[in-house]
Amino acid sequence: MRIGILHTRLRIEERRLIEALTARGAEVVPLPESAVAFDLHGRGYQSLDLVVERCQDYTLAQTALRILEHLGVPTINRPATVDLCGNKALLAMKLGEAGVPTPRVEVALSTEAALAAIERLGYPIVTKPLVGGDTQLLALIEDRETAEAILEHKAMLGTDRHHVYFLQEYIAKPGRDIRVLVIGEEPLAAEYRQSNEWVTSRDRRAPHVPCPLTPEIADLARRAARTFGGGVFEVDLLESPRGLLVNEVGAINAFRPFETAGVEVAGPIADYILTVAAQPRANGGRATAHVGV
Repeated sequence: MRIGILHTRLRIEERRLIEALTARGAEVVPLPESAVAFDLHGRGYQSLDLVVERCQDYTLAQTALRILEHLGVPTINRPATVDLCGNKALLAMKLGEAGVPTPRVEVALSTEAALAAIERLGYPIVTKPLVGGDTQLLALIEDRETAEAILEHKAMLGTDRHHVYFLQEYIAKPGRDIRVLVIGEEPLAAEYRQSNEWVTSRDRRAPHVPCPLTPEIADLARRAARTFGGGVFEVDLLESPRGLLVNEVGAINAFRPFETAGVEVAGPIADYILTVAAQPRANGGRATAHVGV
């Protein structure tokens, strides 16, 4: 079985996946972004049973996965899943439709509408870029003066993505958040990320501490993954007075802290990859294109 690994660079996590897949008898084909070009007329890549996307750039990953889908090559995660997880408005709507609890959100199309939405949500609120999964350009807005300044700054930025205002209720977390790894539709493990920073993932020194995978945590992470038809996910949870809330859902990226704590992650992901790759393709080939939404 031939498995492609589309990657920005080979970090420890990618090397661990390659080791796990190779140990299970797969032939791994590294696909560094710097060497990948697609023939849209359908030549190349069909010899792969599946491609695992490990890119660091959302737009690049989104484009590559859509092209692979066009070429008939199945992927983990599926393009539609990456589209939804990478766009915070689409993600919030999808989770809301499924009844998964999340922080309150308003999306505004102008600075005036955004100011009105902020007043409805109440201070403090969080503004996030519409697309992407990193922690850049997040802001905590605590008063009207700050809101006006930040919204004016966003309005002056050149890209149209900054002209859609994603505004989220601020959740005063108890010095930590919870990350759950889900493979397929089943939670594998959870951890606390402890920090007094309001954006926990921005604190590079934040301790990662094992979190019990309680029935409540496991059920919520499972419900979030099922919303997308399964895949390989990080589900980030916030503890609130209303109970646990899903803050973000994305592809599993950095899992080193889990393995450092003694949780085997690369092996279960490899097992899932090979299970999916072994399923029949809709076009009669070797693997399915139906991973995720």
